[in-house]
Amino acid sequence: ITAKKLAQRVREEEEHIERANEKEARERIAGRIAADLEDGALVNLGIGIPQLIPNFMPEGVNIFLQTENGTIYAGPAKDPNDLRIIDAGGAPISVLPGGSFVSSDISFGILRGGHIDATVLGALQADEEGSLANWTIPNVRTPGMGGAMDIVAGAKRVYVATRHFEKNGTSKLMKKCTLPLTGHGVVDVIVTEYCLVRNIKGRMVLEEIAEGVDPAELQRRTEMRMEISPYLKTMTC
Repeated sequence: ITAKKLAQRVREEEEHIERANEKEARERIAGRIAADLEDGALVNLGIGIPQLIPNFMPEGVNIFLQTENGTIYAGPAKDPNDLRIIDAGGAPISVLPGGSFVSSDISFGILRGGHIDATVLGALQADEEGSLANWTIPNVRTPGMGGAMDIVAGAKRVYVATRHFEKNGTSKLMKKCTLPLTGHGVVDVIVTEYCLVRNIKGRMVLEEIAEGVDPAELQRRTEMRMEISPYLKTMTC
């Protein structure tokens, strides 16, 4: 085998490992949030990691998933290639028995009217004040803010589902967001692949941590100051 082919093989193996780690992290986050949602809740899911949540709902827990584009009681796709029914991000979904379709104005009326029990959104940044930035990066073209601002303003509980670090190693959990905000002080729960943080009366409390992760080391690498709960436990999903 030539040196060039060997180097290519090493790169391919590294990329394979990176994809596997990414998949595992995303599924861990989705699974943990799924376990936190209350039976019978009306829940809105954002794009990205939140779209995985229907695949991880605990047995016996029944939630009503609402999509921004107007599906009530959505479920996981029966066929990943069937695009006849999709969510707001274009991913295939199903409609569970008793579900329905509503128009865009009705859908946003539900979102804005305080009828959503919980929403799960991805994040570019979240900070100590419970603020969320997830819709734009300055000087980078984006299609628009979508309904995220309406959703965080109307939902009774806001979950953030995000990787803990950027690819360059910087923390996405900030002292203060530097990107344009989606909402100020709106975040109730943050779940990353390493921890679960709850906003308790304005204090960001580290309640759960992934197995094998040292809380002090995670705090050292995280810009957000997290108050460690005296009841800190191992994160499960």
